[in-house]
Amino acid sequence: MKFPFKAVLFDWAYTLTDFVDEDNSKGFEKLSDFMESLEIDIGNFRFDYSKQLKLFNEMISVSRECHLEACFDKALNYLLFYFNINIEGKTTLDELSAVYYKELIKPRRVYPDTKPTLTALQNWDIKMGIISNTTTPVFMKNFERKSLELDSYFDFSIYSSEFPFRKPHPSIFKLALVRLGLPPEETLFVGDNLIADVGGAMGVGMRCAWLNRDSLVNDAGIQPDYEIRSLEEILALENSFKTL
Repeated sequence: MKFPFKAVLFDWAYTLTDFVDEDNSKGFEKLSDFMESLEIDIGNFRFDYSKQLKLFNEMISVSRECHLEACFDKALNYLLFYFNINIEGKTTLDELSAVYYKELIKPRRVYPDTKPTLTALQNWDIKMGIISNTTTPVFMKNFERKSLELDSYFDFSIYSSEFPFRKPHPSIFKLALVRLGLPPEETLFVGDNLIADVGGAMGVGMRCAWLNRDSLVNDAGIQPDYEIRSLEEILALENSFKTL
């Protein structure tokens, strides 16, 4: 059987990687320790995670409505100003973001079906890319991808924190098609979110596989071309464009 697509685009979180139990407070704790080790006066920063998380969560809530991404580095910069923390000459915003996110990504793991699937597609000379909604700075997403040993599989990665809009906005999908140099019908998008991933990709004409690992009920009013329980199932897809 010949694989029916010339390219496959993937979501990142809960499609290729499991974020497990993410705890933002551990990132802020590590950040506080780091700044204090540099003899930076952090005031109440360590003890007031609620303000930090409230602001960031408000940004995320707004971004879900307008599809403009909420970026953590902007929230962090606001918090440094709010708590009157002066980092000049001792560290940088990028370094602080790295300290925070390196702590946050420690529990993350690659799903067992990820590498076998990517390896098979790579052996078939299928182009692959990532389109991911994330508040994380791109340099840290690059670090995460490499640290999880997934970097070599992809021709490119597109993260919403680098571009104005997040999925399901069509611009981020159209950008991937430009990079691929392929028409949308020759491209398969694989993701776990019916609205952001499936609805967004289908809106620009891509074929879509909904990765439904937990056998959830589809109540979103969106019908994917395929529904799969395991990532490896895409290797057996046929050019039928009917839900499995």
